[in-house]
Amino acid sequence: MKALVLAESLDGQRDLCAGARQIADEVVLAVVKGAPQTGIADKAYDVELPEGEAAENAVAGVQAVYDAEQPDVVLIEPTPRNKILGGMVAAKAGASVISDVASFDGDTVTNMYFGGLAEMKQKATGAKFYTVAATAFQPGEATGTDTVETIAYTAPAKALVLKGTKEVPREGADLTKCDVVIGAGRGFAEEADLQMARDLAAKVGGELGCSRPLAENVDWMPRNLYIGVSGLNLAPKAYFALGISGQMQHMVGVTNAETIIAVNKDQNAPIFKQADYGIVGDLYKVIPALIEKL
Repeated sequence: MKALVLAESLDGQRDLCAGARQIADEVVLAVVKGAPQTGIADKAYDVELPEGEAAENAVAGVQAVYDAEQPDVVLIEPTPRNKILGGMVAAKAGASVISDVASFDGDTVTNMYFGGLAEMKQKATGAKFYTVAATAFQPGEATGTDTVETIAYTAPAKALVLKGTKEVPREGADLTKCDVVIGAGRGFAEEADLQMARDLAAKVGGELGCSRPLAENVDWMPRNLYIGVSGLNLAPKAYFALGISGQMQHMVGVTNAETIIAVNKDQNAPIFKQADYGIVGDLYKVIPALIEKL
């Protein structure tokens, strides 16, 4: 069995190749815009992208890799650009992408929906394309060779025009590698009040993340710390959800957490249906009490 990994980030390349090794005999890596890592796949492809071109315009190069390798399964790192590239290649293969795969059992995959409230087991019909995070696999080491082949850029007939780019600042820890994560939500009334969450994180040896509104609506925290469907997908040993309602868009990001502890003053908040432990109460009283007892 052969697996093609379409990845973007350095961690995504390494971790998905390690995961692919658990389900396939041969692993091939394709990377658009940026040299692929070596030593993590049996073969790697550097899909060229000229400066100033949108990554989605490299679809012909990704298609060339797919056509040359004819993989049994394609694992796609769920970044916005890779989702589009993978979707276009899948469409040409007459297939659809099964998204947010949480686990594999032979040809049957389990993916989550409704924010992790429900799961679906299904088999791909025809070509197999999956968006998947490394948390779907057991921890493992990526192995491979230094063989890299360059795929020359072929401009699409109707190219996207890149009007500009903006560097997104990255702050704080890499939450994907943390055993304990504290998630702060709109239950906090002021930005300064987040110090309580930071104090709790320090007490339990964790790091602070947030729900989408704190990163995009009020700009209290950097976007790279936003947990959710279009943000981070985590699998910590413990996740503290503080003042987070538990809507689908957020819970997708912590579906694979071993233990979820929730604090919310609304006893009907959806978070309590997924939490292993829940405290109904004012977080301004609960958090200091937790810090004092821990």
